[in-house]
Amino acid sequence: MTDAAASAELQRLRWRCRRGMRELDQLFTRYLDRVWPAASAEDRTTFERLLACEDDRLWRWFLGYDIAEDPELHALVERIRALPV
Repeated sequence: MTDAAASAELQRLRWRCRRGMRELDQLFTRYLDRVWPAASAEDRTTFERLLACEDDRLWRWFLGYDIAEDPELHALVERIRALPV
């Protein structure tokens, strides 16, 4: 992937990380900034699937009220929650 394509993809993802809930924005942006550059193709696909979920469901997962039925999504939520502030 060229630098321009990678930059465009990162900007697209950064826009998708904007949820309207500051807490979710911060969690997703933290992952994007710290983990995304070195993430595997599988992890990147899982992150994009996570971004496609509804905000209320995401909020419940990140607060620990519910867990994602999909084990890959659940594992990613846990990894994002564990990122240092």
